[in-house]
Amino acid sequence: MRTRTAGSAVPLPAAARATLLRRCRRAVARARGGAGEALAAVTLAGDPGLDPAALVFASRRPGQPWACFEQPDRERTALGTLGALTDLTAHGTDRFARVAADWRALVAGAAADAPDGPPGAGLVAVGGFAFAPGGGAAPHWEGFPTARLTVPEVAVARRGDDVRITVAALARPDDDPEQLAERTLARLAALRAAPLPLLDPAPVGVARIASSAPPEHYESAVARAVERIRAGRLDKVVLAREVVVHAPAPHDAAAIHGVLRAGFGSCYVFSVGSAAGHAFVAASPELLVRREGQRASTVALAGSARRSADPAVDAYLGEALLRSDKDREEHDIVVRRIARALRPHAVWVTAAEEPAVVRVANIQHLATPIRAQLAQPRGAVELAGILHPTPAVGGEPLAAAAPLIPALEGLDRGWYTGPVGWTDANEDGEFCVALRCALLRGREARLYAGVGVVRDSDPAAELAETELKLEALLPVLAG
Repeated sequence: MRTRTAGSAVPLPAAARATLLRRCRRAVARARGGAGEALAAVTLAGDPGLDPAALVFASRRPGQPWACFEQPDRERTALGTLGALTDLTAHGTDRFARVAADWRALVAGAAADAPDGPPGAGLVAVGGFAFAPGGGAAPHWEGFPTARLTVPEVAVARRGDDVRITVAALARPDDDPEQLAERTLARLAALRAAPLPLLDPAPVGVARIASSAPPEHYESAVARAVERIRAGRLDKVVLAREVVVHAPAPHDAAAIHGVLRAGFGSCYVFSVGSAAGHAFVAASPELLVRREGQRASTVALAGSARRSADPAVDAYLGEALLRSDKDREEHDIVVRRIARALRPHAVWVTAAEEPAVVRVANIQHLATPIRAQLAQPRGAVELAGILHPTPAVGGEPLAAAAPLIPALEGLDRGWYTGPVGWTDANEDGEFCVALRCALLRGREARLYAGVGVVRDSDPAAELAETELKLEALLPVLAG
């Protein structure tokens, strides 16, 4: 199969058409046999030059969800999806386990190719989870509920020059296999690819930026948290702010995605679109978990400092970050908790002895890679539930921090600081932590940034750190 030119249809070879029809027949038979519904899919090689994001943004349809996940510096790894065969949703503290179980049951009887090729090839489920068990209830989070993984109609996975396209159907007892296959082929034939649009360099009008709460409110919240920490009630709590950008024209998710992947190549750049037409975009530096077979990997990321255009000053700031007692305390709390969470499920867990400084466009962080050999099969979604929330976005101990966070922040974080990513038919997958993110709703964009508060935290300095983190997206959204 080859994608011939930008804007052309994506053809399906005759052999693949026949395979899809056979699998649709099997799926319908299984649905009629008592399963209720069953997946059918076919995966084939794509043109090495195909850009998953270019295909997704050119082919998305109104009223249907879509998603793009990329890490450009990692061999151009990308996954793009279109449409929804079904949504796996849940609410409450067991939302990860319930979604994982629903996905496992759905793929158990699927008539599809085994996952092979780049990460995300084959059948996938994509989406995210709110930070809190009941998060995403605020009206502006419509379309991004407490937990939602979407099984797409089309998925395009890429790593390097290896591109795989999967087209899928969900069969039900009253479906006709031939008609089901034809509808699926029609979706594939409608695919188009076009370069991502550019951001308007000189928009008409001026964007208005406002904090949802006054900066003084945030400084007060930090001060109250420090009081509780010094009183011995907890060791750390992460507090966030929300800033709203009112633009003169609707925000363009496609153009924003293009800017983010160009400027933050080492980050997990994603855009997730809802059926309501809204989008959640991010350039996150933090991996929550990557599961590859019996191996799980993650990164403890906590402690931040600004960047400098002067290489000598930039290096000095990084060294100062490594020597900062406050930042090292904040970081070590995260490392210990992640290792402790993984140990009951692993043969071994190993972490780097010292953190490294990880630099992205406008900020640098302390980072410690952590790896584990799983003792028994645990899927990517389950592992995300075991690790979330780390002290990098929640607090320590979590039981003390969890009720304090909404009380001091006064906002619904929704998917901010929640796990966002994908899982495949083998239950491998990758979830990052939704940081440096924004919720786009027409002309409105809601941005989020938080900091880890420990006993030595200074309210004014923590407010300044949130401003630094907001700088990742504010220039893109406000011009």
